[in-house]
Amino acid sequence: MSKIYHGLVNTADRFVPNALRPLWNHAAGPKTVFFWAPVFKWGLVVAGLSDLRRSPDQLSVSQSASLAATGLIWSRYSLVIIPKNYGLFSVNVFVALTQLAQLYRAWDFSRKNQLSINESEK
Repeated sequence: MSKIYHGLVNTADRFVPNALRPLWNHAAGPKTVFFWAPVFKWGLVVAGLSDLRRSPDQLSVSQSASLAATGLIWSRYSLVIIPKNYGLFSVNVFVALTQLAQLYRAWDFSRKNQLSINESEK
């Protein structure tokens, strides 16, 4: 698989414009896993955003909490490693934010349910 990937990169290398050469040849650029891992991780952000249409009672608090925590942890890590990976930083910030929004929705739903239960008991 590595030979195929390197063949594709070497072929594409000829077509990269001079203006994009710094990004192309960067230590965290498209020639490395440090670029592609964050690109594919955007799928988690899309999934989190699509869950905004889901009813709050169907949200998994433990899943949202773990994704929010890993988003925050990896956001910090991406700024500590060398080379700094701003692509990894941005995707993890968005993972954390979408999951924190889900946690808020679940908490708000639970709070409103508890209030309505308390009101009906009176």
